[in-house]
Amino acid sequence: MEFLDLAFYTERIIPKLTDGMIESLWLIIPASLIGGAFGILMGVLRVFGANWIKKIADSFVAIIRGVPLTIQLMILYFGLPNIPYLKLYLDPYQAALLGFIFCTGAYQSEYIRGALLSIKQGQIKAGQALGMTKFQIIWSIIVPQAFRKAIPGCGNEIIYLIKYSSLAYLVTHIELTGEAKILVSRTFKPTEVYLIAGCYYLFLVTVATWLLNLLERKLYIPGFGKAK
Repeated sequence: MEFLDLAFYTERIIPKLTDGMIESLWLIIPASLIGGAFGILMGVLRVFGANWIKKIADSFVAIIRGVPLTIQLMILYFGLPNIPYLKLYLDPYQAALLGFIFCTGAYQSEYIRGALLSIKQGQIKAGQALGMTKFQIIWSIIVPQAFRKAIPGCGNEIIYLIKYSSLAYLVTHIELTGEAKILVSRTFKPTEVYLIAGCYYLFLVTVATWLLNLLERKLYIPGFGKAK
């Protein structure tokens, strides 16, 4: 039975899915890092920016959160080249990465915004009394505290990013799910292929969860929140 044929997995399935997982990581890692920084920036602007900046940032986040990621990817890859006077062409990797950065950044900005609003405003006045500028107060006092509080929520968003990275194949970037679909079309073994692909995603999520818990413990300050 081919279902029990070890060579079928070691020679045909696992090598291709491993290549796909590596391609997924090339999307997930930069998207989580750049998207995280983008989310912090957007969160700060939504709390401390001028009114017109707040409105622009809030509108951007509302659009990204309100439009399905699939549609966003389609617009970036298929839509931008057809916009008159713009005609911006992105390759599949660029379109997928940009879509994931915008998506995860928008959601992470919500966690950062909530964490920023939870910081006691008296600290801002204390910083001003010490002669610090608003920029120094925000980035040296407020943001580090808010980041610690936002780690659980931002960590969940990174977990979601791992899973919705599977949508990259829709814009023809072949990552883990894309490789799985190709294998299914060639082997006609959807159960075996998708089960193993699911194990790959489970492995990525498990590693990410462990790393996030490690980061949370590393940044834990006694009396500030609760370490796991």
